[in-house]
Amino acid sequence: MLCASITFAQTPCENGFADEFPCLDYDLMAHIDLNELSAGSGNDSWGWTDPQDNSEYAIVGLNNGTAFIDISEPTNPIYLGKLPTHTTNSQWRDIKVYGNYAFIVSEANGHGMQVFDLTKLRNVPNAPLTFDADAHYDGFGNAHNIIINPSEPFAYAVGTSTYSGGPHFVDISDPLNPVEAGGYDSSFYTHDAQVVTYNGPDEDYIGQEIFLGSNEDEVVFVDVSNKFNPTLISSIDYSNIGYTHQAWLTEDQRYFILGDEIDEINFGFNTRTLIFDLQDLDNPLLHHEYLGPTSAIDHNGYVDGNTYYLSNYSAGLRLINVENIGDAEMTEIGFFDTYPENDSPSFSGLWSNYPYFESGNIVLSDIDRGFFLIRKSGTVGTQEFATEHFKMYPNPATNVVEFEHKNNLLNSIEIFNLIGQKVKSFQFEGENSVQINIENLKSGMYLVKINGKHNEKLIVK
Repeated sequence: MLCASITFAQTPCENGFADEFPCLDYDLMAHIDLNELSAGSGNDSWGWTDPQDNSEYAIVGLNNGTAFIDISEPTNPIYLGKLPTHTTNSQWRDIKVYGNYAFIVSEANGHGMQVFDLTKLRNVPNAPLTFDADAHYDGFGNAHNIIINPSEPFAYAVGTSTYSGGPHFVDISDPLNPVEAGGYDSSFYTHDAQVVTYNGPDEDYIGQEIFLGSNEDEVVFVDVSNKFNPTLISSIDYSNIGYTHQAWLTEDQRYFILGDEIDEINFGFNTRTLIFDLQDLDNPLLHHEYLGPTSAIDHNGYVDGNTYYLSNYSAGLRLINVENIGDAEMTEIGFFDTYPENDSPSFSGLWSNYPYFESGNIVLSDIDRGFFLIRKSGTVGTQEFATEHFKMYPNPATNVVEFEHKNNLLNSIEIFNLIGQKVKSFQFEGENSVQINIENLKSGMYLVKINGKHNEKLIVK
């Protein structure tokens, strides 16, 4: 099923730009703007891979709900629908996934935690739909964030009005019946966190469940293995604190990469990232600092392999090689800037990213421009349908449309209206040039799908 929010096919990063967006070594696969998502602003994002067939889905937080987008064909995303906010709209929404369920919180008053069965995204008819939550947890009202250790059936809501703003534990072993499992209030408000089953260099904590919290003016390390008796391991602060915002471990769990959200504004730094050495969890040490090439504010950052994926607000996504982080070497190896206006220290542009799809697809969620899907240059062959050799004319058209392709043979052309209904379909036996009749189509915009892969917009007069 197609819908009106399908955008143009792959736009390579060439000469420093993909369309209007500055880039280095990362191509634009697709973009769905806020108007098409019927939202006023974007925020968090996450992802889900269907274990049944490995289909990939982006989950995008919006001010008025949560959008679900099928990205299995990266240049042909399908906006499947939205789960509306549980109460009122909010600038803040956060999503994590455990198994086949999404868990969603918001700063909206009385929102609680929504639970959504992601298997409902299979074979969605007449997209986009308005979805209903499959369960709801009301043990807290508003929450700033939610954290899930993918190897343990617990969610950790932070920034709620419970447990002094510290982590509120929820047992999600039965996802449709979440149950409160305690909390930790000794270190006060947590803004964001990561929770892992520890397998790092400190043998004292191997196999324990460790909560690593970014708590506004310090980082706290808490053993939460025993939900009835969580214990503080240690805490650490640093100089020139603005707002201790969010952090992520390297793959070996030796180093902790932290972003301070306000230091660029308060102290005039270029984007500053702090790296802590966790060789001894009882005595974490500041290892070094990394300064980026712009003055933009850092936001959510994640590690996959040897790459740190930093959402950098007005500077977009910055990709930083951390292979030699132990030698205090961090090198920017690529970027995709979703906010081309400037790189100033402002709260505009990229909020978050999700880099964990095996395909290499990377989801970006932008405050001002909605959903982006990018991918490392050269990992999707543009020769599958080389757009530089393709022509569709006239456009706008009245009676007939010509299609030509120098290299690729044309096998099929399908035309869809703006609610996703197929209104015309043509089959060919592999030709370089074809003509179709559209004289019985009503005036308006249509989506044309060529060879089941490439999409163009057609205006009928």
